[in-house]
Amino acid sequence: METVPRPGPGVPPKKGKLQAKRKKPRRYWEEETAPAAAGASPGPPRKKKKKNQEPRRQKQNSHNSEKSWVSKKPQFTKKSREQKKPREHKKPGPQRTLSGAQDPFPGPAPVPAEVARKFCRIDKSKELPHSLPKTRSKLEVAEALEEEISVKAARSELLLAEEAGFLEGEDGEDTAKIRQADIVEAVDIASAAKHFNLNLRQFGPYRLNYSRTGRHLAFGGRRGHVAALDWVTKKLMCEINVMEAVRDIRFLHSEVLLAVAQNRWLHIYDNQGIELHCIRRCDRVTRLEFLPFHFLLATASETGFLTYLDVSVGKIVAALNARGGRLNIMAKNPYNAVIHLGHSNGTVSLWSPSVQEPLAKILCHRGGIQAVAVDSTGTYMATSGLDHQLKVFDLRGTFRPLSARTLPQGAGHLAFSQRGLLAAGMGDVVNIWAGQGKASPPSLEQPYLTHRLAGPVHGLQFCPFEDVLGVGHSGGVSSILVPGAAEPNFDGLESNPYRSQKQRQEWEVKALLEKVPAELICLNPRALAEVDVISLEQQKKERVERLGYDPEAKVPFQPKPKRKGRSSSGSLVRRRKKVLEQEHRDKVRQSLEQQKQQKQKKQKAKPAGARPSALDRFVR
Repeated sequence: METVPRPGPGVPPKKGKLQAKRKKPRRYWEEETAPAAAGASPGPPRKKKKKNQEPRRQKQNSHNSEKSWVSKKPQFTKKSREQKKPREHKKPGPQRTLSGAQDPFPGPAPVPAEVARKFCRIDKSKELPHSLPKTRSKLEVAEALEEEISVKAARSELLLAEEAGFLEGEDGEDTAKIRQADIVEAVDIASAAKHFNLNLRQFGPYRLNYSRTGRHLAFGGRRGHVAALDWVTKKLMCEINVMEAVRDIRFLHSEVLLAVAQNRWLHIYDNQGIELHCIRRCDRVTRLEFLPFHFLLATASETGFLTYLDVSVGKIVAALNARGGRLNIMAKNPYNAVIHLGHSNGTVSLWSPSVQEPLAKILCHRGGIQAVAVDSTGTYMATSGLDHQLKVFDLRGTFRPLSARTLPQGAGHLAFSQRGLLAAGMGDVVNIWAGQGKASPPSLEQPYLTHRLAGPVHGLQFCPFEDVLGVGHSGGVSSILVPGAAEPNFDGLESNPYRSQKQRQEWEVKALLEKVPAELICLNPRALAEVDVISLEQQKKERVERLGYDPEAKVPFQPKPKRKGRSSSGSLVRRRKKVLEQEHRDKVRQSLEQQKQQKQKKQKAKPAGARPSALDRFVR
């Protein structure tokens, strides 16, 4: 098929055919509907042309058009100037939706100050330090950002769908008399499936441990039986017999790795039951604790040594001699990662891998310690001893007992839940005490729940994010329903029970990048954010001794030389003397202000009703 060639640029168009108008490109100063004229000079948007007006003829001389573009200025008439008025800022009116309806609640949702204060991590009672303007501005920006984050967190609290449950009896009914069978009948099917008993008398007694997400359960028997399973779906991950006594078992940073304290050495297994490592430097281990944010596995042994193993690199960080004989009782503080060890002389010692001596020693009982537990906030510590006493201590610097209770027999095992419930195993009976809330100590007057098992208790732990208490005993493993024990909502980026394999791998990489060094473990983690004044003064002193002079010392004033005879020795002395006098005046003014403030403080401290005395004139 032949095509007709298009005419060139110089060929005139034929009269018989209609020519389509070519659309001119729109300039940024022109309106969308205004027709753009070729060769027009840039300027403000012009008014629309009427239909009866003819368009101006285009100038064919390119030189003249360029000249006009340079020389021509936009002309403003007096009328147009009068019409031009400054813009008035309109007040923000009620917002309207796409349908045109008015929003009855415009703006962001109000947040109560009490709720926002719960999420705020800045102490506004302390004033900002006197520092450079640049540093002070950064501190103010950080404080404003923290306030904004706390308001957002308080507003998003409404989205938390779950609430903490609790068990309430009828009028005058004691909740301790409510049996597990009654609770299972009253709850829904999904919650009732969380109550079960594993009859494993052949290999008991058992120690057990839940993963950080609360989805997986691992337990080990004294006669070598080791198993791990997804206890929600009852799917078995692995089951082996190590042919050796198992004294304790712990999950590491995820449910993939498992640490087992066997009779001789410490062994590491994966979730398929394959042995990965045998750590012979950790021998005769009796108890295990894992610090997730530091990737440290703490082991207590029969020889009296407390050993810290860094599982990320496979090295021993510290091996500390507790000098307390055999170590059977160990617990960790989730708040500051300090290890608590119980000794046979009735004391509890607090340890950090960066210090060779204990951080503190607390005399808790007249006899030996049987069990130690620390709550999730790191505020309270519960201990039980051979004197049949159960005590709750305050760990906020005082280390004093808040409450005590005498039990029929000593509690051999203790465990705190996420919301502050305290469980104690005494023989084949488990008692649970509840407090007023998460930040309050448990009340030891009357138990909240009581349950009897098939054998003596050998291990206790509350399941994270589930109202379940796992108990290992001589007859196997039992799962008990405890309403109100766990946090109802979890952080999906930190401990997600429903995460996939890809999410778990990404979380492991992120956790390794954010690993906290072992040297930062101390009693008060907030002290890490403060300035160590003593170390700064010591560094300054060493620097002065090394250099021979103080580089930060104030240089004495030296007047600059002036011309035309104004730099004589007398004028230099007068100028230097004037500066010295000004500095002296400033010092005197500061001392007078300090004396005035001290005088005002003394007057305030003086009682209002005291009569004046003639001897007051001698008081300074």
